[in-house]
Amino acid sequence: MESAVEVQRGAAAIKEQFLTTKEQFHEFLASGRPRQSTDEADGDSEEPSGEPEQKRVRLDSDGDKKKKKRGQNKSRPHVKPQSYEDRRLCPSIVQERDTKCFYGEKCRFLHDASEYMSTKAADLSDQCYLFNSFGWCQYGVTCRFAKAHTSPELKNLRNQDLCRRSTDTVRNLLDKELQRRLRKKQERFPGAEAYLKTVSRGEKPASNREENLSGAGHTQDGADAPVKTVGPITDADIIKLRPCEKKQVDFRDKLYLAPLTTCGNLPFRRVCKRFGADITCGEMAMCTNLLQGQTSEWALLKRHASEDLFGVQLEGCFPDTMTRCAELLNQNIDVDFVDINSGCPIDLVYKKGGGCGLMTRTSKFEQIVRGMNSVLDVPLTVKIRTGVQQNCSIAHKLIPEMKKWGVSLITLHGRSREQRYTKSADWEYIDTCSKLAAPVPLFGNGDILSYEDAMKARETGVSGIMVARGALIKPWLFTEIKENRHWDISSGERLDILRDFTNYGLEHWGSDTQGVEKTRSFLLEWLSFLCRYIPVGLLERVPQKINERPPFYMGRDYMESLMASQHVDDWIQIRWCAERSG
Repeated sequence: MESAVEVQRGAAAIKEQFLTTKEQFHEFLASGRPRQSTDEADGDSEEPSGEPEQKRVRLDSDGDKKKKKRGQNKSRPHVKPQSYEDRRLCPSIVQERDTKCFYGEKCRFLHDASEYMSTKAADLSDQCYLFNSFGWCQYGVTCRFAKAHTSPELKNLRNQDLCRRSTDTVRNLLDKELQRRLRKKQERFPGAEAYLKTVSRGEKPASNREENLSGAGHTQDGADAPVKTVGPITDADIIKLRPCEKKQVDFRDKLYLAPLTTCGNLPFRRVCKRFGADITCGEMAMCTNLLQGQTSEWALLKRHASEDLFGVQLEGCFPDTMTRCAELLNQNIDVDFVDINSGCPIDLVYKKGGGCGLMTRTSKFEQIVRGMNSVLDVPLTVKIRTGVQQNCSIAHKLIPEMKKWGVSLITLHGRSREQRYTKSADWEYIDTCSKLAAPVPLFGNGDILSYEDAMKARETGVSGIMVARGALIKPWLFTEIKENRHWDISSGERLDILRDFTNYGLEHWGSDTQGVEKTRSFLLEWLSFLCRYIPVGLLERVPQKINERPPFYMGRDYMESLMASQHVDDWIQIRWCAERSG
C-alpha cells in the first residue's frame, strides 16, 4: 500500500490507514451503487422517470491517455427553465381558479390535467415537504411529490390546521406594480436627483439627509416637485433623519457570512443561521438590473424570517445608478444594512469600473458612498480587497478616506485582485488596516476554516470575522468557532444538512420540475465545495488548512467516502443513499 499510495505536494496530511489510490477509490464507490435490474440489462425499456442518465467515471487506465481539455465546455447542452417539460399545465388550472384562463384564446398551455399527468415525469416521493410544513402546496398536480396532496379527481388537498398556523417566512418580494413602473421608467427618485444636482454643480456633497428632502415633495432648491403621495403625512415625510438618527447596528464581535455569488442563496444562508452565523448578506446584485425590475435580480434580495441581521450587496460603477438604486431599496425592502461591492475580481465587473475597479477610481467611489448615504436610513458598509496589483496594496490609503465619507463598516479581504486564491490571506496587513479604520469597525476575511484560524484572526485588531469559502466547505464552522472546538461530524449528520438544504430549496425555488432542477443544480454547486472537507478523525494533523487539497482516501463508512468524491455522478449517489437510510 505504501508504494501504491503517493501523497502529492500541497495535499492534506491524512492518517496512513485511510489513504488509497484513485483506481481503488472509484472501484470501492462502484461496488456500493445500486445494481441494474435484469429487465434493464436485457434492454427492456421502462417508463421515463425524468431523471438524468448516470455517467461512468473515466479512470487514468481507461483507453489512451489523452491530454485533459481545460476551459469552459461551451458545446454542452443548455436547458432553459421553460424546456424542463415539453407540455406545461396552464397556471389557471394549477391554481384551480374559477375564472377564465389568464391568456384567453392565445394560451399555449394545457388545460386538461389528465392529459398533463400522462406526460408528467414520475413523482420523486410520496411525501411533499411543502404540504407537510405549510398544509398545502401551491404547485398542485405539477408538484413532483403530488401524490401526497392530490385527490383521485386531481384536486389539490389542504390541511386547514397547518394552513392557519403557517405564516409568511420570506420578505422583500418584488411588487408587480413597482416592477411595471421600473420597466416603464416611471419610478421617481427625488432624493437621488437632489444629490446628483449638487454633484453636477461641483458642490461638496453633504453626508447627511437634511438637504435631500424627498418625502415632503420639495427639492433642494425649495421648489415644489410633482411627487404624488398616498396616505397621511407623517413626521418622517417632513423631517429627514440625521446621520446620528439612522438605524444603528452593532457589528462588533459577530460572525459574518460573506455574500457568496451563486452559492450564497437563501437556502444555504438558512443552513448557516442554524449553525450560528450572526450576520447574513444576499448575493451580489447589479444595480442596473434592479432598476430595470428584473425578477431574477430582485430574487437575490429575498430575506428569510430567521435572518435577524440581514443586508444586501450592490454592485455598480456610477453614482447616479447606485444612488437611485439605494433610494429604491430604502423605500421598498426590509434590510438592516446595504453593502457596496468594491472587491469583486471578475473581469466582467472589473472592466466596467465596478468591483475592485472602484478602489482605483476614488472620485467616483466617494460620490457613490456619499450619494447612497444621503438616501439610506440604514448603515452603509463597504467590502474591499488589499488592492488590484499583487504587490501594490492601496487599502490602507482608502480606509482613512472612507471614514470621512461616512461608511459604518469596512470588510477587508486579505488578498489583491491579481492574487485570487493562489496565496494565503495577509492578516498582518489586515491588522494594520484595522488600526487605521478605528473607530469604524473593520472585519477581516480570508482562509478561516477552523476555530483556531478564527482565534488567530481575533488576536489582530479586527472587530469581527467574515467567513466565505470556509462556510461552503463546512457550514458548521460557525458552531466550531463559538464553542472553540473541532467537530468530528459524522456522515449521517452531514447527510441531514443536505436534506435540510434540499427541503429549503424546494420551499424557495418550488417543488415542480423547474424548482426541483434548480434545487439540484445549486446542491451540486455546493457539493463541489463540500467534497473538499476532510473529517477530523482522519487527519494526521489538525486542523485542515483551506488551501490543502484532499488526497484520495477511504472514509470510515461508505457515505463518508462518497462525500469525498469530486465526481458529480458520485454525488448523485448520495440521494440514493439518503433514500435507503431514510
